[in-house]
Formats: sequence, structure tokens, C-alpha cells
Amino acid sequence: MMITEMLDKLLEMAKEDKALKEKLIGTKDSANPLADFCKIATDMGLPMSVMDIVNQGEEFYAEIKRSTNGGGENSPDLDFQNDEYSIFMMRLKDI
Repeated sequence: MMITEMLDKLLEMAKEDKALKEKLIGTKDSANPLADFCKIATDMGLPMSVMDIVNQGEEFYAEIKRSTNGGGENSPDLDFQNDEYSIFMMRLKDI
């Protein structure tokens, strides 16, 4: 299962389990939010690492860069990186 699928599955699980949702939201206040988030996901049967989350964001950002005007020097400046953890938290708050 790819990381995006695991994150979607974790979100679905959190929709059904309020305690899990609160636990995941609580990672934002942790000293090491990504590591704690990944531990919870792994404990729920969705093994992921901090590197998995970071890499997914970087891969998505690179795909955007490549898809605009042929990529490389011709692509517009993108001033952000895709932060999968933050996106997940925004989606989690909306449920």
C-alpha cells in the first residue's frame, strides 16, 4: 500500500474512532509530531515512517514542477513544499 493510500485509510479510521482522531490531533502539540504521528499510524496497522511522509510531499512537489511548462528552468517559482502531515491534519479537522 502506498503512503497516500495509508493516509486515506488512517483518515477513514479516525472518522469512525473519535479517540484515534483526538490522538492524531494531539500530535501537533508533541515535541516530535511526525514521529508520534507515524507511531500511531503504525500501531493502527499502517506502517509508515517520518521519511515516508517527507518523501511523499517532496515527490508531489517535484511532480508539480515537472508538469508546468515542461519543468526545469521554464517552470514557475513555487514557494512551498507539500506538507503531507499538515494536509492530513486539515482534512482530519474537517471530519
